Amino acid sequence: MHCHNCLAKIQIPDGAKKIVLVGNPNVGKSVFFNALTGMYVDVSNFPGTTVDISHGRCGGDVVIDTPGIYGISSFNDEERVARDVVLSADLVVNVVDAVHLERDLFLTLQIIDTGLPVIVALNMMDEAEAQGVKIDLDLLEHLLGVPVVPAVAVKGQGMKELRKRLPEARPGLVPPKLKTEIQEMIRCIGSSPEALLVLEGDEEVAATHGVAPGSGREGIYQERRNRVNDILGHVVSESSEGANFSTRLGRWMLRPVTGVPIFMAALYAMYYIIGVVVAQDIVGFTEETLMQGLYEPAVRDFVGRFVSPDSAVGTILTGEFGLATMTVTYLVGLLLPLVVGFYFILSLMEDSGYLPRVAALVDRLMNTIGLNGRAIIPMILGFGCVTMATITTRILGSSRERTIATAVLGLAIPCSAQLGVIAGMLAGLGTKYIAIYIGVLVLVLGLVGKVLNRVLPGESTDLLIDLPPIRLPRGENVLKKTVTKSYAFLREAAPLFMLGALLITVLDLTGLLEDIQIWLAPVTTGMLFLPKEAANVFIMGMIRRDFGAAGLTDMALSPEQTLISLVVITLFVPCIASVMIMLKERGTREGIAIWVGSWIAAFVVGGLVARLVL
Repeated sequence: MHCHNCLAKIQIPDGAKKIVLVGNPNVGKSVFFNALTGMYVDVSNFPGTTVDISHGRCGGDVVIDTPGIYGISSFNDEERVARDVVLSADLVVNVVDAVHLERDLFLTLQIIDTGLPVIVALNMMDEAEAQGVKIDLDLLEHLLGVPVVPAVAVKGQGMKELRKRLPEARPGLVPPKLKTEIQEMIRCIGSSPEALLVLEGDEEVAATHGVAPGSGREGIYQERRNRVNDILGHVVSESSEGANFSTRLGRWMLRPVTGVPIFMAALYAMYYIIGVVVAQDIVGFTEETLMQGLYEPAVRDFVGRFVSPDSAVGTILTGEFGLATMTVTYLVGLLLPLVVGFYFILSLMEDSGYLPRVAALVDRLMNTIGLNGRAIIPMILGFGCVTMATITTRILGSSRERTIATAVLGLAIPCSAQLGVIAGMLAGLGTKYIAIYIGVLVLVLGLVGKVLNRVLPGESTDLLIDLPPIRLPRGENVLKKTVTKSYAFLREAAPLFMLGALLITVLDLTGLLEDIQIWLAPVTTGMLFLPKEAANVFIMGMIRRDFGAAGLTDMALSPEQTLISLVVITLFVPCIASVMIMLKERGTREGIAIWVGSWIAAFVVGGLVARLVL
């Protein structure tokens, strides 16, 4: 195995033990390394990588630090380096964050499963106590089968005990079934740690020994995660005693009794800020006063000096769907404030640590449509940009879940700019119509999810997510995220808006727009009871969903017709950018099926709503 030579640059005295420090990122390994080695430290570049490893002396032994990792495998350079160093270890010191045991113990159990002697340094015990987390150390040591040393590294607590107990490091408890499989693999491999990695499908280790990599990684990982959950259930308890307010608030957000009202309050705050403050007050100023009152007259006057407003060029530039007038007004005056407002709120939720707690809160609910709580993240992101959210479905654990999430995103989730227009129009209709609109979308989302959950094979994966502490958002982070994402929206939306405006204008100039209106009349007027001009909105919605929604603001509609229009335009086909990403992420066949399905659903549901309210 190549790892036998991976420490060639490090001088290992005869009889010295190789003590390897391993842990997740940001668990305080460097503090332990410095405490064990003092000033006798050196750094070497790991062969074939850009990763450096630190090493030093601890008495007569050598201590070797490794990069922060979540597992020993060949997924990236850091994990390959850690894997190779661990495979050469005489004993492993696994540094674990006491606050995030549910995350860190997975790596702990993987190291224990290698059969190497292990000792666990349980760091950040003071933070765990401050959050009301109590850990039964004796029981944890018993369940792992290895020594566990509590510590607060930054204060130097636990360092002497760790040094004292290093000789007690020993192999831990390995499940009987996995132990038997490792013993069988050892016949071909000769080493327990390497045998485990081959069983887990590590192609590099398998190739070194000339054997085929195992196919049991998913089963081994799932069983390991179950072991982590079982250990946590026995050794960890939470109490409000000694916990600070942010910790108690974080727990309230996770409990249905308190978490649901908090979630509803957050949604209402989002609606009020975007739908009332931004959509009505701010947009009223930017769209009407600035753009329509000052910008558009100035542009028309300037363009009119060179071309006739009634010519083809004049119509394209400054006509009803002008590239230099309406397109810019929609983008800058109407949509940009809404997008900035949404991303500002989303950044607040991310930076405060609330977003992962929403995922944990809704996990059981999401299971009913074949997803886990992690799917709430692309769902919420979808309210910003469905295109971006579709890419984010990669975080879901299976192809099945990604298909369901993509279909729901494309059908029932309005993007931020579209949502802002919709919220502004709904606000003027009253509570009755708002309730019907929300009820229809929730019903459609649930039915689509239920059907796909039943039709598609497989099951939902378990929710595995890190819960950061609740904290006040940092203004710099929030501002940076808001500006970056809003700029990305403008960069992606502007060309498509221009394309949509140009397409509508060309159709209008050639007379094809009226022909399409007549062709769609059985749907727009006969099925949906809308004016034939609604066809323009649907055509614009194919370019950009928010472009189509914005087109509704210029139409004279009754409250009932407004409701029908909003339902249809929400369920309508995703914009061109979303369709392109959907085809890329889910494949042509699946993507087209979702696209066609959204056409059918939008008009069928719109027709049913029309007959309900008219």
